[in-house]
Amino acid sequence: MKFLQFFLALTILITIHELGHFYFARKFKARVDKFYLFFDFLFPFAGLLNFSVFKKKIGETEYGLGWFPLGGYVQIAGMVDEQMDKSQIDTPPQPWELRAKPAWQRLLVMLGGILFNLILGFFIYIMVLFVWGKDTLPVDKLQHGVVVDSTAYYIGLRNGDKLLSINHEKITSLNRVAVMIIMNKAKSIEVNRDGRELSFPISDNDISLILKRLRKSAFVSPRLLIIIDSVLKGTVASKIGLLKGDQIIKVNMDTVLYQEKLRPALLKLKNQEVTFTVKRNDQELALKGKLDSTAMLGITQNRKLFYPIETKQYSFFESIVQGFKDGIENIVMQAKQIVVLITVKDAYQQVSGFYSIYESMPEQWNWEHFWTFTGMLSLVLAFMNFLPIPMLDGGYILFILIEMVTRRKVSEKIIYYANNVGLVILLILMVYANTDFLRLK
Repeated sequence: MKFLQFFLALTILITIHELGHFYFARKFKARVDKFYLFFDFLFPFAGLLNFSVFKKKIGETEYGLGWFPLGGYVQIAGMVDEQMDKSQIDTPPQPWELRAKPAWQRLLVMLGGILFNLILGFFIYIMVLFVWGKDTLPVDKLQHGVVVDSTAYYIGLRNGDKLLSINHEKITSLNRVAVMIIMNKAKSIEVNRDGRELSFPISDNDISLILKRLRKSAFVSPRLLIIIDSVLKGTVASKIGLLKGDQIIKVNMDTVLYQEKLRPALLKLKNQEVTFTVKRNDQELALKGKLDSTAMLGITQNRKLFYPIETKQYSFFESIVQGFKDGIENIVMQAKQIVVLITVKDAYQQVSGFYSIYESMPEQWNWEHFWTFTGMLSLVLAFMNFLPIPMLDGGYILFILIEMVTRRKVSEKIIYYANNVGLVILLILMVYANTDFLRLK
Protein backbone atom coordinates (compact mmCIF):
# COMPACT_ATOMS: atom_id res chain seq x y z
CA MET A 1 0.00 0.00 0.00
CA LYS A 2 2.84 2.39 0.81
CA PHE A 3 4.45 1.70 -2.56
CA LEU A 4 1.19 2.00 -4.50
CA GLN A 5 0.34 5.36 -2.92
CA PHE A 6 3.83 6.69 -3.56
CA PHE A 7 3.92 5.35 -7.13
CA LEU A 8 0.47 6.70 -8.04
CA ALA A 9 1.26 10.17 -6.64
CA LEU A 10 4.53 10.30 -8.58
CA THR A 11 2.83 9.12 -11.78
CA ILE A 12 0.13 11.80 -11.55
CA LEU A 13 2.62 14.59 -10.88
CA ILE A 14 5.04 13.62 -13.65
CA THR A 15 2.20 13.32 -16.17
CA ILE A 16 0.69 16.68 -15.22
CA HIS A 17 4.08 18.40 -15.30
CA GLU A 18 4.96 17.09 -18.76
CA LEU A 19 1.44 17.82 -19.98
CA GLY A 20 2.09 21.49 -19.16
CA HIS A 21 5.09 21.61 -21.50
CA PHE A 22 3.21 19.59 -24.11
CA TYR A 23 0.14 21.85 -24.05
CA PHE A 24 2.03 25.09 -24.70
CA ALA A 25 4.38 23.51 -27.25
CA ARG A 26 1.42 22.29 -29.30
CA LYS A 27 -0.45 25.57 -28.81
CA PHE A 28 2.46 27.45 -30.41
CA LYS A 29 2.82 24.80 -33.15
CA ALA A 30 6.18 23.46 -32.01
CA ARG A 31 6.57 19.79 -32.95
CA VAL A 32 6.54 17.37 -30.02
CA ASP A 33 8.42 14.20 -30.97
CA LYS A 34 7.91 12.28 -27.72
CA PHE A 35 5.71 12.34 -24.62
CA TYR A 36 7.00 9.83 -22.07
CA LEU A 37 6.01 8.87 -18.56
CA PHE A 38 9.30 7.64 -17.08
CA PHE A 39 12.47 7.46 -19.16
CA ASP A 40 12.97 5.03 -22.03
CA PHE A 41 16.72 5.08 -21.35
CA LEU A 42 19.02 4.87 -18.34
CA PHE A 43 18.83 8.51 -17.26
CA PRO A 44 21.02 10.53 -17.77
CA PHE A 45 22.73 8.31 -20.37
CA ALA A 46 20.48 8.87 -23.38
CA GLY A 47 22.13 6.19 -25.52
CA LEU A 48 22.06 3.42 -22.91
CA LEU A 49 19.36 0.74 -22.52
CA ASN A 50 16.90 2.41 -24.86
CA PHE A 51 13.56 0.64 -24.77
CA SER A 52 9.94 1.33 -23.89
CA VAL A 53 7.44 -0.68 -21.91
CA PHE A 54 4.78 0.72 -24.25
CA LYS A 55 4.73 3.20 -27.11
CA LYS A 56 2.33 4.35 -29.78
CA LYS A 57 2.73 7.06 -32.38
CA ILE A 58 -0.25 9.35 -32.88
CA GLY A 59 0.28 12.03 -35.50
CA GLU A 60 3.81 13.37 -35.14
CA THR A 61 4.14 12.46 -31.43
CA GLU A 62 5.26 9.15 -29.93
CA TYR A 63 3.49 8.49 -26.63
CA GLY A 64 5.16 5.98 -24.39
CA LEU A 65 5.85 4.45 -21.01
CA GLY A 66 9.53 4.18 -20.17
CA TRP A 67 11.17 1.55 -18.00
CA PHE A 68 13.23 3.86 -15.75
CA PRO A 69 10.82 5.39 -13.18
CA LEU A 70 12.74 8.48 -12.20
CA GLY A 71 10.77 11.11 -14.08
CA GLY A 72 9.40 11.75 -17.53
CA TYR A 73 9.89 14.06 -20.48
CA VAL A 74 8.49 15.61 -23.62
CA GLN A 75 10.93 15.83 -26.48
CA ILE A 76 10.23 19.12 -28.25
CA ALA A 77 11.92 19.72 -31.60
CA GLY A 78 14.59 22.37 -31.31
CA MET A 79 15.18 22.02 -27.58
CA VAL A 80 18.16 20.52 -25.78
CA ASP A 81 16.38 18.26 -23.29
CA GLU A 82 17.15 15.23 -21.16
CA GLN A 83 18.52 13.37 -24.18
CA MET A 84 21.21 16.05 -24.68
CA ASP A 85 21.03 15.87 -28.48
CA LYS A 86 23.80 18.21 -29.68
CA SER A 87 23.26 17.75 -33.42
CA GLN A 88 20.44 20.29 -33.69
CA ILE A 89 22.48 23.24 -32.42
CA ASP A 90 24.71 23.12 -35.51
CA THR A 91 21.82 23.49 -37.96
CA PRO A 92 19.58 26.47 -38.80
CA PRO A 93 16.30 26.57 -36.80
CA GLN A 94 13.24 25.21 -38.58
CA PRO A 95 9.75 26.76 -38.28
CA TRP A 96 8.42 23.76 -36.31
CA GLU A 97 11.26 23.89 -33.76
CA LEU A 98 10.96 25.53 -30.36
CA ARG A 99 14.13 27.56 -30.90
CA ALA A 100 12.43 29.28 -33.87
CA LYS A 101 9.58 30.60 -31.73
CA PRO A 102 9.45 34.06 -30.09
CA ALA A 103 10.95 34.36 -26.62
CA TRP A 104 7.58 34.82 -24.88
CA GLN A 105 6.26 31.58 -26.42
CA ARG A 106 9.38 29.65 -25.40
CA LEU A 107 9.02 31.10 -21.91
CA LEU A 108 5.45 29.81 -21.62
CA VAL A 109 6.49 26.38 -22.90
CA MET A 110 9.17 26.14 -20.21
CA LEU A 111 6.82 27.53 -17.55
CA GLY A 112 4.09 25.07 -18.58
CA GLY A 113 5.12 22.25 -16.26
CA ILE A 114 5.49 24.59 -13.31
CA LEU A 115 2.13 26.27 -13.99
CA PHE A 116 0.32 22.93 -14.27
CA ASN A 117 1.91 21.69 -11.01
CA LEU A 118 0.86 24.91 -9.28
CA ILE A 119 -2.70 24.64 -10.58
CA LEU A 120 -2.93 20.99 -9.54
CA GLY A 121 -1.41 21.65 -6.11
CA PHE A 122 -3.77 24.52 -5.28
CA PHE A 123 -6.78 22.59 -6.63
CA ILE A 124 -5.96 19.56 -4.45
CA TYR A 125 -5.47 21.75 -1.37
CA ILE A 126 -8.87 23.36 -1.96
CA MET A 127 -10.67 20.05 -2.47
CA VAL A 128 -9.04 18.36 0.54
CA LEU A 129 -10.21 21.23 2.76
CA PHE A 130 -13.70 21.10 1.25
CA VAL A 131 -14.06 17.32 1.66
CA TRP A 132 -12.17 16.62 4.90
CA GLY A 133 -11.54 19.98 6.55
CA LYS A 134 -8.36 20.61 8.54
CA ASP A 135 -7.20 18.99 11.76
CA THR A 136 -5.20 20.95 14.32
CA LEU A 137 -3.94 20.08 17.80
CA PRO A 138 -4.27 23.34 19.80
CA VAL A 139 -1.58 23.64 22.47
CA ASP A 140 -3.86 25.63 24.76
CA LYS A 141 -6.16 22.58 25.03
CA LEU A 142 -3.46 20.26 26.39
CA GLN A 143 -4.47 20.20 30.06
CA HIS A 144 -1.43 18.23 31.17
CA GLY A 145 1.10 20.06 29.02
CA VAL A 146 3.66 18.27 26.89
CA VAL A 147 6.30 15.55 27.10
CA VAL A 148 9.70 16.68 25.82
CA ASP A 149 12.47 14.76 24.10
CA SER A 150 16.18 15.10 24.92
CA THR A 151 16.68 18.09 22.60
CA ALA A 152 13.76 20.02 24.09
CA TYR A 153 15.06 19.12 27.56
CA TYR A 154 18.51 20.42 26.62
CA ILE A 155 16.97 23.74 25.56
CA GLY A 156 15.28 24.00 28.96
CA LEU A 157 11.77 22.60 28.48
CA ARG A 158 10.39 20.08 30.96
CA ASN A 159 7.58 17.52 31.00
CA GLY A 160 4.33 19.25 31.93
CA ASP A 161 5.25 22.62 30.42
CA LYS A 162 2.41 24.34 28.58
CA LEU A 163 3.65 25.91 25.38
CA LEU A 164 2.71 29.51 24.70
CA SER A 165 4.67 30.99 21.82
CA ILE A 166 7.77 30.89 19.64
CA ASN A 167 9.57 34.20 19.17
CA HIS A 168 6.53 35.59 21.05
CA GLU A 169 4.29 34.43 18.18
CA LYS A 170 1.38 32.30 19.43
CA ILE A 171 1.62 28.59 18.68
CA THR A 172 -1.53 27.48 16.87
CA SER A 173 -0.89 23.74 16.68
CA LEU A 174 1.41 21.32 18.49
CA ASN A 175 2.40 19.52 15.30
CA ARG A 176 3.90 22.77 13.97
CA VAL A 177 6.20 23.56 16.90
CA ALA A 178 9.40 21.99 15.54
CA VAL A 179 8.67 23.30 12.02
CA MET A 180 8.15 26.86 13.31
CA ILE A 181 11.43 26.74 15.23
CA ILE A 182 13.45 25.37 12.29
CA MET A 183 11.95 27.33 9.40
CA ASN A 184 11.78 30.66 11.23
CA LYS A 185 15.18 30.16 12.88
CA ALA A 186 13.51 30.98 16.18
CA LYS A 187 15.43 32.71 18.95
CA SER A 188 13.15 31.80 21.87
CA ILE A 189 10.29 29.63 23.06
CA GLU A 190 7.89 30.71 25.79
CA VAL A 191 6.11 28.33 28.19
CA ASN A 192 3.88 28.29 31.25
CA ARG A 193 5.37 26.18 34.04
CA ASP A 194 3.37 25.83 37.24
CA GLY A 195 1.72 29.20 36.65
CA ARG A 196 4.93 31.03 35.76
CA GLU A 197 5.74 32.26 32.26
CA LEU A 198 9.31 31.39 31.25
CA SER A 199 11.31 32.07 28.11
CA PHE A 200 14.16 29.89 26.85
CA PRO A 201 16.68 31.03 24.23
CA ILE A 202 17.19 28.89 21.12
CA SER A 203 20.61 28.92 19.46
CA ASP A 204 21.54 27.91 15.91
CA ASN A 205 23.14 24.81 17.42
CA ASP A 206 19.81 23.95 19.09
CA ILE A 207 18.04 24.23 15.73
CA SER A 208 20.62 21.90 14.21
CA LEU A 209 19.98 19.35 16.98
CA ILE A 210 16.19 19.56 16.50
CA LEU A 211 16.60 19.01 12.76
CA LYS A 212 18.84 15.98 13.28
CA ARG A 213 16.43 14.30 15.70
CA LEU A 214 13.19 15.22 13.97
CA ARG A 215 12.90 11.88 12.16
CA LYS A 216 13.29 9.93 15.40
CA SER A 217 11.57 12.13 17.95
CA ALA A 218 8.68 14.59 17.97
CA PHE A 219 10.51 17.28 20.05
CA VAL A 220 7.29 17.74 22.05
CA SER A 221 4.15 15.59 22.28
CA PRO A 222 0.99 15.59 24.42
CA ARG A 223 1.37 14.37 28.00
CA LEU A 224 -0.87 11.40 28.70
CA LEU A 225 -2.52 10.12 31.85
CA ILE A 226 -2.34 6.31 32.15
CA ILE A 227 -5.95 5.39 31.37
CA ILE A 228 -6.35 1.86 30.04
CA ASP A 229 -8.21 1.38 26.76
CA SER A 230 -7.81 -2.40 26.50
CA VAL A 231 -6.15 -5.28 28.34
CA LEU A 232 -4.49 -8.04 26.30
CA LYS A 233 -5.40 -11.61 27.21
CA GLY A 234 -2.85 -13.69 29.10
CA THR A 235 -0.76 -10.72 30.16
CA VAL A 236 0.25 -9.46 33.61
CA ALA A 237 -2.49 -6.81 33.41
CA SER A 238 -5.21 -9.42 32.83
CA LYS A 239 -3.94 -11.64 35.64
CA ILE A 240 -3.97 -8.90 38.27
CA GLY A 241 -7.41 -7.65 37.23
CA LEU A 242 -6.77 -4.37 35.41
CA LEU A 243 -9.80 -3.29 33.36
CA LYS A 244 -10.63 -0.90 30.56
CA GLY A 245 -11.12 2.58 32.01
CA ASP A 246 -8.78 2.06 34.98
CA GLN A 247 -6.34 4.90 35.62
CA ILE A 248 -3.00 3.83 37.06
CA ILE A 249 -1.83 6.37 39.63
CA LYS A 250 0.81 4.50 41.65
CA VAL A 251 3.32 1.68 41.24
CA ASN A 252 4.13 0.48 44.75
CA MET A 253 4.52 3.74 46.65
CA ASP A 254 5.70 5.81 43.66
CA THR A 255 3.21 8.15 42.00
CA VAL A 256 3.15 7.59 38.24
CA LEU A 257 0.31 9.71 36.90
CA TYR A 258 1.76 10.08 33.41
CA GLN A 259 2.71 7.63 30.71
CA GLU A 260 6.34 8.69 30.44
CA LYS A 261 6.89 7.64 34.08
CA LEU A 262 5.27 4.20 33.86
CA ARG A 263 7.82 2.30 31.77
CA PRO A 264 10.91 3.39 33.81
CA ALA A 265 9.07 2.49 37.02
CA LEU A 266 8.20 -0.99 35.73
CA LEU A 267 11.72 -1.73 34.48
CA LYS A 268 13.05 -1.24 38.00
CA LEU A 269 10.64 -3.90 39.29
CA LYS A 270 10.87 -6.71 36.74
CA ASN A 271 10.51 -10.22 38.21
CA GLN A 272 9.10 -8.66 41.40
CA GLU A 273 5.74 -8.48 43.14
CA VAL A 274 4.17 -5.07 42.47
CA THR A 275 1.16 -3.22 43.89
CA PHE A 276 -0.71 -1.03 41.42
CA THR A 277 -2.97 1.69 42.76
CA VAL A 278 -5.70 2.44 40.23
CA LYS A 279 -8.68 4.74 40.12
CA ARG A 280 -11.87 2.93 39.07
CA ASN A 281 -15.25 4.67 39.15
CA ASP A 282 -13.83 7.40 41.41
CA GLN A 283 -12.54 4.80 43.88
CA GLU A 284 -8.92 3.83 44.51
CA LEU A 285 -8.10 0.11 44.40
CA ALA A 286 -4.87 -1.77 45.13
CA LEU A 287 -4.12 -4.63 42.74
CA LYS A 288 -1.13 -6.94 43.18
CA GLY A 289 0.79 -9.03 40.70
CA LYS A 290 4.23 -10.17 39.63
CA LEU A 291 6.04 -8.69 36.66
CA ASP A 292 8.00 -10.97 34.35
CA SER A 293 11.48 -10.33 32.92
CA THR A 294 10.10 -7.99 30.21
CA ALA A 295 8.23 -5.82 32.76
CA MET A 296 5.44 -5.47 30.20
CA LEU A 297 1.90 -4.98 31.49
CA GLY A 298 -0.04 -5.73 28.32
CA ILE A 299 -2.29 -2.68 28.09
CA THR A 300 -3.14 -0.21 25.36
CA GLN A 301 -4.22 3.41 25.65
CA ASN A 302 -6.61 5.51 23.61
CA ARG A 303 -4.39 8.47 22.88
CA LYS A 304 -7.29 10.35 21.31
CA LEU A 305 -8.64 10.92 24.82
CA PHE A 306 -5.77 13.34 25.36
CA TYR A 307 -5.39 14.65 21.82
CA PRO A 308 -7.92 17.50 21.58
CA ILE A 309 -7.82 17.47 17.80
CA GLU A 310 -10.06 20.13 16.30
CA THR A 311 -11.42 19.64 12.79
CA LYS A 312 -12.52 22.79 11.03
CA GLN A 313 -14.93 22.34 8.14
CA TYR A 314 -14.94 24.75 5.19
CA SER A 315 -17.58 25.79 2.70
CA PHE A 316 -16.50 25.63 -0.95
CA PHE A 317 -15.62 29.33 -1.12
CA GLU A 318 -13.86 29.20 2.26
CA SER A 319 -11.89 26.21 0.94
CA ILE A 320 -10.70 28.29 -2.02
CA VAL A 321 -9.41 31.08 0.23
CA GLN A 322 -7.79 28.76 2.78
CA GLY A 323 -6.46 26.43 0.07
CA PHE A 324 -4.56 29.28 -1.57
CA LYS A 325 -3.27 30.40 1.84
CA ASP A 326 -2.02 26.89 2.67
CA GLY A 327 -0.52 26.44 -0.78
CA ILE A 328 1.37 29.73 -0.62
CA GLU A 329 2.58 28.83 2.87
CA ASN A 330 3.89 25.54 1.45
CA ILE A 331 5.84 27.38 -1.25
CA VAL A 332 7.25 29.84 1.29
CA MET A 333 8.33 26.87 3.40
CA GLN A 334 10.28 25.48 0.45
CA ALA A 335 12.14 28.76 0.14
CA LYS A 336 12.86 28.73 3.86
CA GLN A 337 14.22 25.20 3.56
CA ILE A 338 16.84 26.46 1.11
CA VAL A 339 17.85 29.11 3.65
CA VAL A 340 18.00 26.48 6.40
CA LEU A 341 20.20 24.22 4.27
CA ILE A 342 22.65 27.06 3.74
CA THR A 343 22.64 28.64 7.19
CA VAL A 344 21.97 25.88 9.74
CA LYS A 345 24.88 23.71 10.82
CA ASP A 346 24.84 20.21 9.28
CA ALA A 347 21.36 20.79 7.85
CA TYR A 348 22.50 19.34 4.52
CA GLN A 349 22.87 15.96 6.24
CA GLN A 350 19.08 15.79 6.60
CA VAL A 351 18.44 16.08 2.85
CA SER A 352 16.29 13.11 1.89
CA GLY A 353 15.00 11.41 -1.23
CA PHE A 354 12.55 8.78 -2.43
CA TYR A 355 13.16 6.39 0.48
CA SER A 356 12.12 8.94 3.11
CA ILE A 357 9.10 9.96 1.05
CA TYR A 358 8.10 6.29 0.70
CA GLU A 359 8.53 5.71 4.45
CA SER A 360 6.20 8.64 5.20
CA MET A 361 3.30 6.94 3.40
CA PRO A 362 0.68 5.17 5.57
CA GLU A 363 0.64 1.37 5.53
CA GLN A 364 -3.06 1.33 4.69
CA TRP A 365 -4.67 3.23 1.85
CA ASN A 366 -5.78 6.65 3.06
CA TRP A 367 -7.32 8.95 0.48
CA GLU A 368 -7.05 12.08 2.64
CA HIS A 369 -3.35 11.50 3.27
CA PHE A 370 -2.78 10.52 -0.37
CA TRP A 371 -4.31 13.69 -1.80
CA THR A 372 -2.76 15.93 0.85
CA PHE A 373 0.64 14.41 0.07
CA THR A 374 0.11 14.69 -3.70
CA GLY A 375 -0.94 18.35 -3.45
CA MET A 376 2.03 19.19 -1.25
CA LEU A 377 4.47 17.38 -3.55
CA SER A 378 2.99 19.07 -6.62
CA LEU A 379 3.82 22.50 -5.16
CA VAL A 380 7.26 21.27 -4.08
CA LEU A 381 7.99 20.12 -7.64
CA ALA A 382 6.81 23.46 -9.02
CA PHE A 383 9.14 25.31 -6.66
CA MET A 384 12.13 23.03 -7.27
CA ASN A 385 11.73 23.24 -11.04
CA PHE A 386 11.68 27.02 -10.83
CA LEU A 387 15.18 27.13 -9.32
CA PRO A 388 17.57 28.70 -11.87
CA ILE A 389 19.71 25.59 -12.28
CA PRO A 390 20.62 24.58 -15.85
CA MET A 391 18.77 21.42 -16.95
CA LEU A 392 15.81 22.28 -14.71
CA ASP A 393 12.95 24.34 -16.15
CA GLY A 394 14.26 27.28 -14.13
CA GLY A 395 17.57 27.15 -16.00
CA TYR A 396 15.85 27.44 -19.37
CA ILE A 397 13.61 30.20 -18.00
CA LEU A 398 16.67 32.12 -16.81
CA PHE A 399 18.27 32.01 -20.26
CA ILE A 400 15.04 33.16 -21.93
CA LEU A 401 14.64 36.04 -19.44
CA ILE A 402 18.24 37.12 -20.15
CA GLU A 403 17.37 37.12 -23.83
CA MET A 404 14.21 39.17 -23.27
CA VAL A 405 16.09 41.76 -21.19
CA THR A 406 19.24 42.04 -23.35
CA ARG A 407 17.45 41.52 -26.70
CA ARG A 408 20.18 39.02 -27.54
CA LYS A 409 19.58 35.29 -27.68
CA VAL A 410 21.85 33.17 -25.51
CA SER A 411 23.96 30.87 -27.68
CA GLU A 412 22.56 27.36 -27.98
CA LYS A 413 26.07 26.02 -27.40
CA ILE A 414 26.24 27.93 -24.08
CA ILE A 415 22.88 26.44 -23.10
CA TYR A 416 24.08 22.97 -24.10
CA TYR A 417 27.26 23.14 -22.03
CA ALA A 418 25.49 24.84 -19.13
CA ASN A 419 23.03 21.95 -19.15
CA ASN A 420 25.94 19.53 -18.92
CA VAL A 421 27.17 21.33 -15.81
CA GLY A 422 23.65 21.47 -14.40
CA LEU A 423 23.19 17.77 -15.09
CA VAL A 424 26.32 16.91 -13.09
CA ILE A 425 25.10 19.09 -10.19
CA LEU A 426 21.66 17.46 -10.26
CA LEU A 427 23.13 13.95 -10.37
CA ILE A 428 25.33 14.65 -7.37
CA LEU A 429 22.34 16.05 -5.45
CA MET A 430 20.14 13.13 -6.47
CA VAL A 431 22.70 10.52 -5.45
CA TYR A 432 23.25 12.25 -2.12
CA ALA A 433 19.53 12.72 -1.43
CA ASN A 434 18.71 9.13 -2.31
CA THR A 435 21.33 7.65 -0.01
CA ASP A 436 19.13 8.83 2.89
CA PHE A 437 18.41 5.19 3.79
CA LEU A 438 22.10 4.92 4.71
CA ARG A 439 22.53 8.33 6.39
CA LEU A 440 19.26 8.80 8.24
CA LYS A 441 18.81 5.59 10.22
